[in-house]
This record gives sequence, C-alpha cells and structure tokens, in this order.
Amino acid sequence: MALLEAKDILKILPHRYPMLLVDRVLECDDKVRVVAIKNLTINEPFFQGHFPGDPVMPGVLQVEAMAQVGGVLVNRMLKKEGVIAYFLAIDNARFRRPCVPGDQLRIEVTFLRSRLGMSKLHGNITVNDELACEADLMFAYKAD
Repeated sequence: MALLEAKDILKILPHRYPMLLVDRVLECDDKVRVVAIKNLTINEPFFQGHFPGDPVMPGVLQVEAMAQVGGVLVNRMLKKEGVIAYFLAIDNARFRRPCVPGDQLRIEVTFLRSRLGMSKLHGNITVNDELACEADLMFAYKAD
C-alpha cells in the first residue's frame, strides 16, 4: 500500500511529465527518510535515444529521480509543497548497474542536514535489492 499516489505527488513536487520521475511513495516519516518507486517501461522518452537497441536510463536521470524523492521529504518537512528547488551540488555519485526497461527502482533518500536555506541528502537506488546508484545531493529553494 502506498503512502502517496501520483495525484498526491503532483501536489508536492512542481515536476510534470516527462520530467516527473516518482511513481509512488511507499514510506515517508516527514523527518529523516523517504522511500519511493519508479517503474521503468520501454515507453520512457529517454529510452528512444539512450541507447537505440540497448536502452539504459541515463545516470543524470537516476540522480534527478533521487533528488525528486528527496524533494518530497524536504517539501513536506518544511511545508514548501509545490515550491521549486535547485541543485547546488552532486557529490560522490556512483553508478553500480544499468537501469533498464522492466526494472522497478526503489529510491531511498535520507535527510542529512539543513543550513542557511540549503538541504543536504543522501540517496540510493536499488533494483531487486542490488545497489544501482548512490549520491549525496544538495539543493536550495528558489527565492520568493
């Protein structure tokens, strides 16, 4: 059973198709941790050109998916639902296995700290309990 369905996620994140990379939120404690999923299908627009005949989800989109899941957590924590956040840094990004059509990405993001309007998080993506990607992410909200 999902904690947040697609319609709920659309209220929290400003992203829309084709850039929304979160299908469902399974867990969110509104303090430290969130777990979500993204189901990859051959119909994803990025698979058409990355790569023809050997479709692989681009690493930059894996990082973006982690950031969006982190955005669900931080937006709920700070009561900033629907507000735009911008990347400030991506550190220690590692890609361990390709993500391909048919995979279900389990995206787990942990809040590390917030200071001076910036938030730092650690995210990872697993597929069938195998680590696919991980990174430390930092972002700040758009000024009002």
